[in-house]
Amino acid sequence: MKTKHVVAAVIVQDGKLFATQRGYGDWKDWWEFPGGKIEPGETPQQALRREIREELATDIEVGELLHTVEYDYPDFHLSMQCFRCTIVGDAPTLLEHEAARWLFKEELLSVKWLPADVEVLKWVSGLMG
Repeated sequence: MKTKHVVAAVIVQDGKLFATQRGYGDWKDWWEFPGGKIEPGETPQQALRREIREELATDIEVGELLHTVEYDYPDFHLSMQCFRCTIVGDAPTLLEHEAARWLFKEELLSVKWLPADVEVLKWVSGLMG
């Protein structure tokens, strides 16, 4: 089974978590942490900054590695490094996603998360107070 190596931004600000809704592909309409694939020659942090610029037209500061998710989807294995991030640029502008929301802790399960992203929620709730 092929392994996809990706990075994800866990952005918590003012007690809320930033989540994005996929607008394409097999998992269209499911919610996820923004991010994407690591390109050859990039560090995970470089890949995450690039992906956020491409997807959300803003800049982030990449902080600590919170968790690495290993998850088997039907067609591939996902290895997702999740970093705590802070927006340091303009407010996010959706360039690829269908929607985005800032979710309070009690709202985290109000959206349909991608299966691998669900595993990250237990790590995130500790960051939200």
